[in-house]
Amino acid sequence: MHLGHSEADNQYAQWLLEIGAGSTMDDNEMIQVPQSMVCANLNALINRIYLGISNSRAQDDWYFLDCIILCSRNNQVHDINEAILQQFNPNTKVHMLRSVDSISKKDRMHHAYPAEFL
Repeated sequence: MHLGHSEADNQYAQWLLEIGAGSTMDDNEMIQVPQSMVCANLNALINRIYLGISNSRAQDDWYFLDCIILCSRNNQVHDINEAILQQFNPNTKVHMLRSVDSISKKDRMHHAYPAEFL
């Protein structure tokens, strides 16, 4: 993540430091997320992270290296990827990559992979 030198960036950096220090939690150990960081739905999140995803700027592979959405579960990643792909121009050539953090059911029958290799 790259932060600039604006007042908003400084406030965000301070907020992250406070989260790391555990000083922003309430009595229920919950963190209050600023309203400016809340998105109403998945499409709002995608449009906020990937501004202009349907235009030619988004066609550059490097565009996606600067903007990512982190998820804790693979099924969430799959849902977000599907929603993002639907926003591309239908004539756009998309290269799909396979996940390297799981084993297909077919491969599972032939190989036993220890968890530390996944």
